Amino acid sequence: MTMQQSNYLFFTTGCEQALAFYTECGLGQVVEVMYYGAGGIPLKNEAMRGKIMHSRFEGPGVLFYASDNDDAEPMRGSAHILMTDSREQTDQLFERLSQGANVTTPLAVQPWGDYFGKLTDRFGVQWMLNCPIRAA
Repeated sequence: MTMQQSNYLFFTTGCEQALAFYTECGLGQVVEVMYYGAGGIPLKNEAMRGKIMHSRFEGPGVLFYASDNDDAEPMRGSAHILMTDSREQTDQLFERLSQGANVTTPLAVQPWGDYFGKLTDRFGVQWMLNCPIRAA
């Protein structure tokens, strides 16, 4: 049996903007996208026309899916954790993701010994960046 765990992010109507932001941050790129109302994909309501029904986002060590859902619950109780291998890489990525974000744990060496920080980005997605000191 082959299995891989991936997150699926639900936005109300900002999925395309969020994916463009994650691309700009250097996390990867959209490799698959389908829109409500295109190619026979049904609409729940006219307001969703042209919004993302399903997408796949990939980058080095990154894979997640995302879509717009006008009845989406606010994102909470889950976070993406990015394991990095250099403090410089961690600093750069944290700085990019923190544009318009709420930083809940500034990057610093934590009690468990790793270089770690946590934020909720401007789209409501929680990110944790962790760099083991031995790799720093």
